[in-house]
Parts: sequence; structure tokens; C-alpha cells
Amino acid sequence: MALISPGALLRGDGRLLKLPPYLSFFCILVGVTWLLLLPLNDYSRNTYISENALLPGQVHTYFSGSDQNIFRGFKQEVDALTESSNIEINDKLEGFFRAAGLKTARQRFEYTSAGNRHHGENLYAILHAPRGDATEAIVLVGAWKNMEGELNRSGVALVLTLARYFKRWSLWSKDIIFLVTPDSRAGPQAWVDAYHDAHLSPGIDSLPLKGGALQGALAVDYPFDHRFESLHIVYDGVNGQLPNLDLFNTITNIATGQMGIGISLQQMWSHTDDYQDRLQTMLRGMLRQGLGHASGAHSCFIPYHIDAVTLQPFGDGWQDEMAMGRVIESTFRSLNNLLEHLHQSFFFYLLMQHRRFVSIGTYLPSAMLVAVNFTIMAISLWVQSGRNNKKSPEKVDAAKPKLGKGVGPHQESNVKKERHLFLPMVVVGTAQFLGVIPLYLFNHSTEAMLPYVFGGFSAFNVALPVVFSGVITNYFKPTHQQYQLMKSFSLLLLGMFLSALATLNFSLALLVGLLASPLTYVQPLAKRPLVAIAVEVFVNLLTPTVVLCIGSSYWQLSIKEILTEAAFGWDVWGMTTQFVVWFVWWPAWIVGAVIVLGKPGDV
Repeated sequence: MALISPGALLRGDGRLLKLPPYLSFFCILVGVTWLLLLPLNDYSRNTYISENALLPGQVHTYFSGSDQNIFRGFKQEVDALTESSNIEINDKLEGFFRAAGLKTARQRFEYTSAGNRHHGENLYAILHAPRGDATEAIVLVGAWKNMEGELNRSGVALVLTLARYFKRWSLWSKDIIFLVTPDSRAGPQAWVDAYHDAHLSPGIDSLPLKGGALQGALAVDYPFDHRFESLHIVYDGVNGQLPNLDLFNTITNIATGQMGIGISLQQMWSHTDDYQDRLQTMLRGMLRQGLGHASGAHSCFIPYHIDAVTLQPFGDGWQDEMAMGRVIESTFRSLNNLLEHLHQSFFFYLLMQHRRFVSIGTYLPSAMLVAVNFTIMAISLWVQSGRNNKKSPEKVDAAKPKLGKGVGPHQESNVKKERHLFLPMVVVGTAQFLGVIPLYLFNHSTEAMLPYVFGGFSAFNVALPVVFSGVITNYFKPTHQQYQLMKSFSLLLLGMFLSALATLNFSLALLVGLLASPLTYVQPLAKRPLVAIAVEVFVNLLTPTVVLCIGSSYWQLSIKEILTEAAFGWDVWGMTTQFVVWFVWWPAWIVGAVIVLGKPGDV
């Protein structure tokens, strides 16, 4: 027995091969349970400042008094420009910046996505640091229109007022850039790309004027005129990337401690800090992170390792624009103290309340457990495919390796079955390659054609497994072993991709893993046609097209709106969610659906 390897025992003992399905289900169950435990006090932590140099709320703010009259004057000027063109608006705003003694510049940009042109002109002004050497800079963004297309009247007026106010102070050791973009979607992306000389599109101009390396950015979304109650901090970036947690904590400490302003996140306008509200906030953040789209003008800065958030006043209270300005002033004073990029705190975290978070070391096992269930089943199927079961007509080869005296005939026969790899590899490889079709169609069709393209692809999606399975069965007559290998290779790739993705975008990896988890248990059902039809219908409910329809109904958005936004994200923001859907999730679904309809030739 000492000469028997553990692998030989695993292949030889059929009882061990019955455990992986249960172990796989146990991993999924523990992963989901782990996620639901995170809002508890025992699994989450209070937020804290890691970078001592920030000193949030330790300085006196002076933005008040006569600056309020200047703000009101600028707001009237902004209201007067409501019907003006982008060029006319920039002409007027550029005069205000120059009157404050700042250097100004403009940048034209143009993107094309889903047949639509997104073009305009960015305006920005630079306050060169009186006490610095122009090696670092902070950005204050005031988009003319926010993500909902509303006029950001108070936000733009506040940026103009703060530009005039900051110019009077000589304490700045970093350049301050005031950026006004025509929208919150394409304009900031064009500007930050050009700032780092990463603009590949010929429709985007280079920046004629630059400051130092960008250390942080703050966007103001303040579209109404009345007083507000609290601040809503939007921190989600493109592809699920997040700013350093110290930036969020700095703003929270300043607003709640120094200014007495409440903080909300993930559109949880009233938060009781109980388990239900914590869980709902965390799940909302995970959904936004998993979708990977930009959530504000700040989102395009984060992929360049520039920590950025958007501040949105909300509610009807007694806080005014001066309180908002003092929060921004104090935040900029804190960032002005930094000698290097924010790096000591967390870049991977889940927030469930403005004072409560979970770090990556605590939540990552949840997605990893879901991903590892695919790997467990893939290894199990690989081992099973090399065993001679009782129904197999294959005989043991005459040249047998000497495994030792303790190995019986049954165990010895189970380790001597040749694997036929060519057909399973071709099927899985073809399924992976087919992802090019939806990725190209949905990102290169015009907006008007997208609903028709989606309808045609949905029909193709339903027919594909039937046709694919028919071709394989009629021309190649795959064996039970080959279906096992198809499933093994597919689940192995899925587990590998999701394990790697979990370290970059935890939420997307977990969502795809949970939606694909039933594929772990599919198998050929040729002898039970009614069950095969029922299982195939269930599997079809897990396809990306059906999930997209469900999401469309839930958010009350049309398919055209969702696909247009996805195409814009692919073309402008560099969003990679579509790549994960069509090259990771969809190929695994195709193989799973083909296996359900499979008819093994040796059964």
C-alpha cells in the first residue's frame, strides 16, 4: 500500500468521486452565507484615516460672508446661459476665470458610439501653486450637465466662486485645476485621457496647458437652488474600480465632524444602521460595481489611479451652498497636505454605511468559494473520464503498470482509459470564439437597430445549442466520456477566469458565478427527453439575454437604452463588462446547454 499514490487511490475509489457534487454545492452555500454575514459587527469594521498627513477638519475654513453674494451673481450668470451653445457658454465662463487671474485653455472632443456623435468643448483653468513646483495637482470638476442631463447650475457657480476664492490664498502647494465640461459622461473622459496623452481618437484634441501629476479629483453635482439636508457621496468608478478609502473617510470626517452635515451613499437616503440597511447598501454597491459603468464625472479619473468622488447635496434642510463650499475647501486643504499619492488605506472594500466597511481580505472568500466550485467539478469530471466504468466495453491494456499488491482488479481497471480530447477541445474552443459575434454586434450597431439586433440574436441564442448539439451528435457521435471532458474544460476555464476576476472586480465575479452555478450540475439527458426539455428551458433562463430582459424590466428601462449605454461604455469609458459576459459567462452557458441536449453514443 505504501507504493500507491494518492491519485491512484482517488481514481480507484468510486466512493470519493461521489463527493465533489456535494462539496461543490457546499462551496456555493458557504459563499452566499459568507456574503450575508458581512454586515454584522463581527465581520465589518469602523472606518478610519490611515494617512495621518491628511488631518481632516483640522483647519479653519473661511469660505463665507461676501463669497455668498459672489456665488449668487455667478448663479444668475449660469441661469442666463441656459439656452446658449457650448461655445458661447465657454466664452462667458472663460472670461470669469481670466478675471480671477487664472490661465485658461479649451479642448474639443468627439466620440461616436451606437451611431451617435458625442461632441463638445471642455474648458479648464489652472491655479499654479504659489508654494509648490508644479509637480502635483488637484482637480475640481463642475460639469454643465450631470449624469441625468440636468443643468448643474449651483455646481458650476460654486466652481467659479471657489476659483476666485482659492486664488486669494497663497497656501497651496499643489496646482488646482478647475474643469467645466459640457456633460458628465464624455467630456471628463476626453479631458483626463488627453491629460495623460492616452487619447487615441483623432476627434480628441491634445491639452495646450497642463499642471502637475493629478493627485485627486472632486466633482460637484448640485443642480437645484434650495438648501439641502445631507451629502450623497458617489464613489464608484469604471469597471468596479474604487478610490482610496482615505478620500471617502476624509470627506466624511469633514462633513459630519467639522460641518455637521449628514452623509449618505448608494442612494440610501435614510439609513438606520441596522442589518437590513447595511445589507441593502452593500448589495447596491456590489450591483453598481458589477455593472462597471461610470456613476459620475469622477469615474473616469479612477482608472488613472487618481482618487476621485462626486458630491451630491440632497434633501431639503438648512445647509446652504456656503456649507458645501467649506466642505470642498477643507477637503482640498487636506489633499494639499499630502506628499505622495494616497496609498496606505484600502482600494478594495465594500461600504455598508459611511462609518462601516469590509476590506478585501474579509469579503474575497465569498467569490472565491463560488468560483472554486467550478474547479472542483472540473477536476472530478477529468478523473471520472479516465475511469473504466462497468458499462464501458473497453478492456484493460495488457501492459499494466505495477501499482502494488494492495491494488485490486477493480481499481486497476479504473485507471486505464484513454481520453479522447480533440472533440471536447474543439467544442469548448468554438464556444469561446463565438463570443466575438455578440460583442461585435452590440458595440457596432446603431441605436435604432439595437432592439432588432437584440431580437435576432435572442432567437439565434435559443437555436444555437439545438443546432450545435445536432451537428455534434450526427457527425461525430461523442461518447459519454467526451461530454464529461466538454463540461470539465468549460468549468475549468470558468473557475479560472472568475478566480482571477474576483481580485479585480469582486462583485462581477460573484454575480457571474452565481448565475452560472447551475451549469455545474448539467448532464446529458437523452434517455429522459421530457426532463431534458425542462432542464433546457431552465438553462435558457440563465442566458445573458434573458437576464438582460429581467434587468430591463426591473429598472424600467428599454433594451435600447441599456444596450446604447453599454456601447457607450465600451467605446468611451473602456468598460469591460461586455467582455466578461460574452467571453466568460456565455461560452460556459453554450457548453452547458449542448451537454443537456447531448446523446452519448456509448449509453
